[in-house]
Amino acid sequence: MPYLVRWAARDEWEPAMDMIWRTFLKYEAGDFTEEGIEHFFDFITDRDLYAAFLKGEYRLMVALDGGRIIGAGSIRNRNVLSLLFVEEAYHHRGVGSALLEKLCEYLKTEAGERVMSLQAAPYAVEFYRRQGFAAVGPEMQFSGIRVTLMEKKF
Repeated sequence: MPYLVRWAARDEWEPAMDMIWRTFLKYEAGDFTEEGIEHFFDFITDRDLYAAFLKGEYRLMVALDGGRIIGAGSIRNRNVLSLLFVEEAYHHRGVGSALLEKLCEYLKTEAGERVMSLQAAPYAVEFYRRQGFAAVGPEMQFSGIRVTLMEKKF
């Protein structure tokens, strides 16, 4: 893959969140209620989340094509995947898989974790299944957001 995947720098937070928001609106917002869409926006614009990123408590990895952020994924609460998104023009080109692989490798080798958990939006469930994740319960809905709890053991 000709893209660079690495931990995000401080000045990449806003461009990453902008890409995530645009991609969310295109692919996932249709499965959410208005309340869910607002909840998602509030999450990615939360100053406390940004502060956690600055302190290294909310790890954000980016995929870059040149200097452009084309994908992002993060880890929260030790081993929970959060916000894995890829810019539309780069879908089906291995960017999401590369981000996920690097995040899993980080959890296994540096964080000492043996499982990654996530809450998959309906649009992403099949992608995660292909990456070795399994549903650990039925689809749920809370605050207007539909998700399926999934995990992958290392």
